[in-house]
Amino acid sequence: SEMVMLLEWWSGTDCTLYTDPESYHKYGKENAIVILNHNFEIDFLCGWNFCERFGVLGSSKVLAKKELSYMPVIGWMWYFLEIVFCKRKWEEDRKTVVQKLLNLRDYPENFWFLIHCEGTRFTEQKHQISMQVAEAKGLPKLKYHLLPRTKGFAVTVQCLRNVVSAVYDSTLNFRNNENPTLLGVLNGKKYHADLYVRQDVPEDEQECSTWLHKLYQEKDAFQEEYYRTGTYPAVPTIPPRRPWTLLNWLFWALLLLYPLFKLLINMINSGSSLTLASFAFVIII
Repeated sequence: SEMVMLLEWWSGTDCTLYTDPESYHKYGKENAIVILNHNFEIDFLCGWNFCERFGVLGSSKVLAKKELSYMPVIGWMWYFLEIVFCKRKWEEDRKTVVQKLLNLRDYPENFWFLIHCEGTRFTEQKHQISMQVAEAKGLPKLKYHLLPRTKGFAVTVQCLRNVVSAVYDSTLNFRNNENPTLLGVLNGKKYHADLYVRQDVPEDEQECSTWLHKLYQEKDAFQEEYYRTGTYPAVPTIPPRRPWTLLNWLFWALLLLYPLFKLLINMINSGSSLTLASFAFVIII
């Protein structure tokens, strides 16, 4: 939630949601699989922001690469939040991923399971290799996305069948050809995100691969239209910000900084110029 707080309150990034009004009222009230495109450095943050606006940030789950679990603090936190980690080697991942997904069937709250089907962030070099694979397999080429990896998605749908009500296909873009970065967010730079969300669900588990490839062809068309018109074919809405991420950040900031402030006050009251000079030196360094 601290990362979402930085996006929403520190940088003040706007996020306009384009979606069907009938679907809008279901968000946050049902379990769902959320497919995210992976074109930007902070698209995962915008996905979490989407979760937070509808009250499911705390119960959102992610299919993430194993390396992230070793990150200090964040990786450990994700581990205890039941985030599903994978090595992106299906023979090694299948058993672990299936077990984690089956555990979600008994999850007591509404949850969203976020997945980047492309597996990695879009670059021109990766796109060229991906389209060579598409040509070799006889699949339609994509202009703005990498070829989706279907095995993880198919297993996700299979394991969460009758628990998840829908798949939310989410396509993210930023206005004015902005290329947002995490460093920009940390520096307080404001971005303008447009997120197009539509609701669907594969009817046949055996056809998940075909369904997903077709979905990405449609996503490519939506990207083309956005670059041409600057908008998506749906009603724009700005979901209201909720104060909880800011309050959570303030609570932990005050809790952790209180001992430091108390120490500073005691040092000032002591009147020792040597102690104050030492403290100032440490702060400056």
